[in-house]
Amino acid sequence: MNIIITRPLIDSEDLMGKLLSLGHKIIHVPTLKISKAELDPIDSEKYNAFIFTSANAIRSLKLLKPDRNKLCFCVGAITEKIVRQQGYNNTISAGGSINALKNIIVNSGDLDKKKVLAYICGDNITSDLDLELKKEGFQIDKIINYTSEKIKELNAETNNLINNHPPDIIFIYSKRSAESFDELMKKYSLKGLMTESRVMCISDKVLNVLKQSGWKKLEIFEAGEELTKLKK
Repeated sequence: MNIIITRPLIDSEDLMGKLLSLGHKIIHVPTLKISKAELDPIDSEKYNAFIFTSANAIRSLKLLKPDRNKLCFCVGAITEKIVRQQGYNNTISAGGSINALKNIIVNSGDLDKKKVLAYICGDNITSDLDLELKKEGFQIDKIINYTSEKIKELNAETNNLINNHPPDIIFIYSKRSAESFDELMKKYSLKGLMTESRVMCISDKVLNVLKQSGWKKLEIFEAGEELTKLKK
């Protein structure tokens, strides 16, 4: 199969290696440029726990006094893996769902609502997790520690690869990434090559963005299901 992966390389290397080993052709089309925000180090002692909905948030984390035992709520397995690679051992994963993450936090017996939680995230997020948790009585500091910018150009090599090997399947991992990918394919007149491509969407919001733009073969998947989706 010809497969387009849209995540940044740092998040895609393991998956791309597995796909290549199975004989698939990979076209890497990163759609977002991630940059660390200019912030003073966070005083972790102020917070009862950290909340992460992106691996980029943990990679961009700067702390005054790192506490590796700090409770970390993670949206999914990939984010939890990165958190653990940074040395944190007290982690809880919600399996990839923001709503499940909210419910886990709300029902956690380890949290004192009088103490503040740090929700560490990027500048473009599709959920109001902090507001939802405040409605449940929690005190939340929303800390934006990275920014994402749409990539607006394709290099000639990638353009040629798509023209010569139209994708059988495309994986999209965020609403903003979906918008960026759609804009790129239109700009370089590549969208017409993808009418038969299966487009894997990480959420309903991603699917709706692409549906409204005319993409047809849309399916929902969860991170970690990529290899399974190839068999269908």
